[in-house]
Amino acid sequence: MPSATRVRRPALSAVFLLSLLVVATPASAADGWSLAPLGGDRPSVYAEGAPGAVLRDTVSVTNRGRKPLAVRLTGTGVQVAFARTRVRVPARTRADVPFTVTVPAGTAPGERAGTIVARDGDGRTAAVDVRLRAVGPALSALTVEHVAVHADRISYELVNRGTTALVPTLAVQADGLLGRRVLDRAPRSLPVRLSPGERLRLDEPWPGRPALDAVDVRLTVTAPGGAHATAGTSARFVPWGAATGTAGAVAAGAVAVVVRRRARRTPGAPEADPPAERPAESPAQSPVGQARSTGAVR
Repeated sequence: MPSATRVRRPALSAVFLLSLLVVATPASAADGWSLAPLGGDRPSVYAEGAPGAVLRDTVSVTNRGRKPLAVRLTGTGVQVAFARTRVRVPARTRADVPFTVTVPAGTAPGERAGTIVARDGDGRTAAVDVRLRAVGPALSALTVEHVAVHADRISYELVNRGTTALVPTLAVQADGLLGRRVLDRAPRSLPVRLSPGERLRLDEPWPGRPALDAVDVRLTVTAPGGAHATAGTSARFVPWGAATGTAGAVAAGAVAVVVRRRARRTPGAPEADPPAERPAESPAQSPVGQARSTGAVR
């Protein structure tokens, strides 16, 4: 008998230790409750669809405690909508919560990561990873719009019209009068990355533009995958100081011609009496001088 007793004690100790491990293992999630995808032993939620698709799945909140549990569900990183965001789970029961994941329209093909989080009243959380894969053809397309020439730069906008992110390349040319090339910049990669649907306003410096010319500006943008776009505009450069001086000289000449014409005698008309002498006026006081000044300002 003593020998049989000695054999049973180690066996009972091993069973008791194993029971402790089994009881302790589920408590590792969040002090008696856990969050997991419904069905099987999936470590995460996986959803796949074309842009615009709405995909359905379910998560389970399991309450292994002896008291009711209240949690709030949220989603980050992807567009998640729950059948209910606040869930009350009685003791030792499980609540299944359906939800949807939406693949946004215009999403580029590829994978995106998100998370579903459950938070209880004490601030403790449990999380499930969400992997969303957008499927569909990869389309590389862009446009260049609203090209404008300013004092020392060329402004324009780039728009990604495709489904893939783009790193565009820009080339700039400008031709002056008689087709003379006044600006020629070889293609170079721009330090930007355009997401699908993104619009970006950019400036191209042009500090040494012509002072007097009429130019046609052309921007050519390309990107990997066959994206190509061209847009342009026209501009006239006039040095306003020189233009004002020229206008003043023309106005002065016109006034002089009018004065001379008025001084001529009409054939057959009686001679007018010579004008009475009067003190000479300074050019600033003369009506002709005032006309020249006004014309020059105009």
